[in-house]
Amino acid sequence: MIEDTHVSLAHGNGGRLMRALIEEVFARHLADPALDTGADAVPVALPAGEIVVTTDGFTVQPLSFPGGDIGALAVHGTVNDLAVAGARPLYLTLAALIEEGLEIARLERIVASLAGAARAAGVRVVAGDTKVLPRGQGGGIYLALTGIGVRPPGCGLGLGRIETGDAVLVSGPVGDHGIAVMLAREEFGLSGDVVSDAASVLPLTAAIAVLPGLRFMRDPTRGGLATVAHEIARGAGRAVELDEAAIPVRGTTRAVCDMLGYDPLYLASEGRVVAVAAPAAAAAILAAWRALPEGEGAAIIGAIGAAAPADAPVLLRTRIGGARTLPELESDPLPRIC
Repeated sequence: MIEDTHVSLAHGNGGRLMRALIEEVFARHLADPALDTGADAVPVALPAGEIVVTTDGFTVQPLSFPGGDIGALAVHGTVNDLAVAGARPLYLTLAALIEEGLEIARLERIVASLAGAARAAGVRVVAGDTKVLPRGQGGGIYLALTGIGVRPPGCGLGLGRIETGDAVLVSGPVGDHGIAVMLAREEFGLSGDVVSDAASVLPLTAAIAVLPGLRFMRDPTRGGLATVAHEIARGAGRAVELDEAAIPVRGTTRAVCDMLGYDPLYLASEGRVVAVAAPAAAAAILAAWRALPEGEGAAIIGAIGAAAPADAPVLLRTRIGGARTLPELESDPLPRIC
């Protein structure tokens, strides 16, 4: 049993204390038969289909925020990258870089949250590693996950399938995660009831994956909706035109953005999906999303234009009837939000 109250450098030295940390904190909560803490590698079984792999790192500060923590966020972020690629997530690997001095009780809460999110998403954590960083070098804890999933052969999703006239949709209000994390830092003397949208998007992607006319999906994390729009414009070689009045933003999120000068279109969401679909398919996708609790705020927010001009590939139609260019993000308005 772990008798220490805080992580020390000795918990990363390969000896008894490290073994106790792995077995009593990580393995106990993850509780998967395939998680062999004495093995360097483990075999996994994969069903037929295309194997899809993703890797993501998480450095959010603070470690807990309204609506989640770094543990659940790490699972959701990795699972969501597989989901928007049209895959069914199956396995995760976990690397935990723990700062010396982190409370063992806090680490337990984070690992328990991670394990709960994995079970809820139907994925298994089958391998992992821990390292302990000297005090002042780790931000409490950093997590890096690799996700493995399988999708049907010849999955027809991709930027190359997008055509002029296609509709752009989002599954719900944007920017909530970025503002929730910012308020949790208490840097501006502000408080509010904004809750992160961090969640698995598997219900959203599964609901529309079989619908004809779906071209592309992505989750608008770092850089937000505007960054996804630029990725679409660059990858598809076509302009993206967004309708400001149609983009869902919660009133509390917009109010904080107005006070601090943030643009919610550039702030992260961690439980939303941006989709591009043929015009004839847009209504069916919208209906499928709105039938789910996760998609009740879904909206059609724009369309794909013709060839994208190099100086203005993403255009925002404003509420007052004008238009302005949405530039590509350069500075980081809210660092370490995921």
